[in-house]
Amino acid sequence: MTNDPFKDYIRHIEPSKKQKGYAWQTAIGLQDVDGLQPPRYLREMAIKHIDGKISIETAEQWISQYYAAQPTLDESRTEEADKVSVQIAKLLSEPAFSFNVSQYLAIHKQLFTGIYPHAGKIRHYNISKKEWILDGETVVYGAAAELQAMLEYDLAQEKIFSYKGLSIDTVIEHLAIFIARLWQIHPFEEGNTRIGAVFLLKYLKTLGFDASNDIFAENACIQLQNIWCVFCVIYC
Repeated sequence: MTNDPFKDYIRHIEPSKKQKGYAWQTAIGLQDVDGLQPPRYLREMAIKHIDGKISIETAEQWISQYYAAQPTLDESRTEEADKVSVQIAKLLSEPAFSFNVSQYLAIHKQLFTGIYPHAGKIRHYNISKKEWILDGETVVYGAAAELQAMLEYDLAQEKIFSYKGLSIDTVIEHLAIFIARLWQIHPFEEGNTRIGAVFLLKYLKTLGFDASNDIFAENACIQLQNIWCVFCVIYC
């Protein structure tokens, strides 16, 4: 049998330097929400990937080898920042995406496997967290017994929503309320802001938006979480 002449056209094309640069900038910036700062080693490795000197799989392997060779280091949070950054960059460089609960859980699992034992698993107890932006008050998060149903409902409602004919301001307002409500569910023990941001970026691309911007880069994710808190109080 001859080689498929369409194989090269169908195969996923390597992201451009600009796309990879945004993916890494976002991946590292998202760690700030939990006070995590990836070391210079990760940034240097990211540049090698952006320049095409190594693949994202090689970057992932190097990070694992780096920490495996130094098991006595008390740098668990740094290790988390490094490993999660690689996974975020990897996810944002891939076009594959499904708008459903399974995808939401799968992204969390990919980001936090080896970091949290509950990676990809919905929490089974109720939580509250004091938010300084709300003067120490907590957002009313989803009840543990209803988390799966809440996720399914919010995604189902968004799926049937039509953006046709809407002004850009209306679209932005709707998306802001949608993702704030999704974040308010807080289905996981940890990592809810990072998973929410990655899910939103991938969803925006399916809607035709150029999500390659600085909204989640550098320290912006901290402001993002604060905005979501306020939105939850006002609209949810």
